[in-house]
Amino acid sequence: MKTIGVIGGMSWESSAEYYRLLNRYAKTRLGGHHNARSLLLTVDFAPIEAAQRAGDWDALGAQLADAATQLERGGADVVLLATNTMHRVAPAIAAALRVPFLHIAEPTGAALKAAGVSRVGLLGTRYTMEQEFYTSVLRERFGLDTLAPDEAGREDVHRIIYDELCHGVIHDASRAVYQREIDALASRGAQAVILGCTEITLLIKPEDASLPVFDTTALHVQAAVDWALGV
Repeated sequence: MKTIGVIGGMSWESSAEYYRLLNRYAKTRLGGHHNARSLLLTVDFAPIEAAQRAGDWDALGAQLADAATQLERGGADVVLLATNTMHRVAPAIAAALRVPFLHIAEPTGAALKAAGVSRVGLLGTRYTMEQEFYTSVLRERFGLDTLAPDEAGREDVHRIIYDELCHGVIHDASRAVYQREIDALASRGAQAVILGCTEITLLIKPEDASLPVFDTTALHVQAAVDWALGV
């Protein structure tokens, strides 16, 4: 099995879930006492979150490209970025590497296309829901029409991610807010919903949603392990 490098810490709550799922999926594939060969580099989220708010994406791209090359020097054969939002700087990361960079939207789009979905709801941070860096991959590579919540809904979804989920705080009331937004997306024609922030999987499970759920964290992990195993 090849070595999977993970840039984590955005937030560490979801990075811990990445680590758990990488090992669980590798064990499912290989059995016995197997787990994933991996390297995890955890960045400090506070300055990154501040730079996000300031819109300093060039500095963020340089910082995460440096993290990626550290993983490559450490022996990573493929690099993952354990966050949807920071794929805003994916081109800078990919350009800095000689090994492959596995974009989180790719396995998500492939899974949606395979399921016959053409219109999908998207929940994530404001950056992911409102900017083009994520939805353009889904549209151009997989022909998907993406719907986001309205202004008030986007604010609620974003606030819960940063104020609660990034700190490991899970509230039933917040789950109800997400369920309301998923229902609203369904009423607008969404056939499924993307959990487009790696923390959302901590709050919303498939049984919580009125639409089929496509969890980017789980899909990213599965694609990485499959790649590492040469599938």
